[in-house]
Amino acid sequence: MVGVSLVDMPSLLAGMQRLEQELLLFSSFWFIVGALDELVVDGCWLWLRVKRGAGESRLPRGYELRPLNGRAAVVVAAWHEAEVIGAMVAHALKAWPHRELTMFVGCYCNDPETLAAAMAGAGDDPRVRLVINERPGPTTKADCLNRVYAALCAEEVRRGVPFTSIIMHDAEDMVHPAALAVIDRVLEEVHFVQLPVRPEPQRSSHWIAGHYSDEFTEAHAKSLVVRDGLGAAIPAAGVGCGFSRKALAELAASRAAEGGDGPFSSECLTEDYELGLLVSSGGRNGRFLRLRDSHGDLVATRAFFPARLDDAVRQKARWIHGIALQGWDRLGWSGRPVDIWMALRDRRGPLMAVVLAAAYGLLVIEALLATARLLGWRETVAFSPMLRTMLAISFAAFVWRALWRFGWTAREYGVIEGLRAIVRIPIANIIAIMAGRRALAAYFRTLRGSEVRWEKTRHSEHPAAAFASRSVAS
Repeated sequence: MVGVSLVDMPSLLAGMQRLEQELLLFSSFWFIVGALDELVVDGCWLWLRVKRGAGESRLPRGYELRPLNGRAAVVVAAWHEAEVIGAMVAHALKAWPHRELTMFVGCYCNDPETLAAAMAGAGDDPRVRLVINERPGPTTKADCLNRVYAALCAEEVRRGVPFTSIIMHDAEDMVHPAALAVIDRVLEEVHFVQLPVRPEPQRSSHWIAGHYSDEFTEAHAKSLVVRDGLGAAIPAAGVGCGFSRKALAELAASRAAEGGDGPFSSECLTEDYELGLLVSSGGRNGRFLRLRDSHGDLVATRAFFPARLDDAVRQKARWIHGIALQGWDRLGWSGRPVDIWMALRDRRGPLMAVVLAAAYGLLVIEALLATARLLGWRETVAFSPMLRTMLAISFAAFVWRALWRFGWTAREYGVIEGLRAIVRIPIANIIAIMAGRRALAAYFRTLRGSEVRWEKTRHSEHPAAAFASRSVAS
C-alpha cells in the first residue's frame, strides 16, 4: 500500500495539530522571554535618554586634527584582502595625518597579493609597518595580531618610546577622521573604548547586506548604550576600538604565564569580543561612545558587509561559535549580575536559532492543516485560553520590535531603509537559523579535536573606493 490511507488521514491530521500546539507553546514561550528581555533594555534606554538629556553629543569643528596625547598604533590583520587593504591603508593615512600614528599591517608569507596591495596603499608614507607572519595562512586572526603585537613591541624597543594606545581595525574598514582623536582622548580616562560600526547599504544587496544595517544600528544605538550606562563590561567589535597600552601589556603578561605569545587568544574565533570583556572588567574600565562630528555624521567605522547568503551565514556562524559557544567555555558565567545578564543576551544565538527553526517549521504545518480545512477537515483539538493569550502577546511583541527596528534604521539610513528593515526581519531570521546550525556543527568538530582556523569573510570592495567612483559617476 502506497502513502496514507483515507482511514489514517484524520489521525495523521490530529497528530499534526497536536504537534502544532506543542511547537506553538515552545516558540511562543521563548518569544515572550526574549520580548521581556528586550522590553527591559528598551526601558533602560529610555531612562538613560531622559537622565542624560539630549542624547548624542557633537564634536567641535576641527576636532579631528587635535594633537594626540602620545603615540598611537593601529593594528590590522589581513589574509586574502588584496581587493580592499590598499584602499583601507590609503584612506586611513589620509583621514589621520597625525605624525604620532604608526600603522602595523599583518600579512602572511604565502599571500603576496595582499602584501603588494598594502604596500601600494602605503606608498612612501613612513608611518606604515608591514609585518609578515612566517607561518603560512590562514592561522587565526588572533595569531596574526599576536605577530603584529610582537612587531609593535620591537618598534618600541628600537625607538625607545612606548605607544600609549593601540587601535584595532579590519582590512575592509573606512575610518572616520575624528575617530583617532576621540579614542586618544577617552583613553586618558579608561582602558578601552569602542566606537559604533556602521554597515553601509549596498545597491546590489538590499536584503542580505541590508539586514546588517538593521542589527548593528539597533545594537550600537541602544543595546551597547544601555550596557555602557549600566556599567557592564563592554565587548570589542574588533574595529573602531582602542586599548590603553598598559591594559594590553598586562593581558600579554597574563597569557605568557599560561604559555601564550601575545594578548590575543589564538584559539578563539572572536578574540576581539573576548578582549573587550577582559579589559573592561576585573578592575579596569571600558566605554562605548556615540558621538557625531560637526556635520552631524556619526563617528563610526563604515564597512561593506557580506552581500551573499553563504558569506553572511559563514560570518554569523563564526560569531555564534566564538561568542556563544566558546565564550561559554572560556569565560564562564562569573561576575556581577549585570554582566551575567549581558552574557545571557550575547550567548542566546544557538537557542534562538532553535526557536526560530521551530517557528518556521510551524509555517509548513499550518500550510498543510489549512489545505486540509479547505478540503473539509474539521479540527479536533482546540487551542487553550493560555495558548491564545501567549500567541497574542507574541504577536504584540513582534509588532513592538518591528516598530523599534523601523525607527532605528530610519533614523540612520532614511525612511525607505526603515521600511525595508521590517521586510528584512524574516531574512535575518533565516540567516540566524542557518548560522546556528553551522556554528553547532563547527563547535562539535572542535570538541573532537579539529583545529580552529580563520574562516574569514570575503571582501571585494572598500567603501572609500566605492564612494569615490560614485562621486565621479555623478
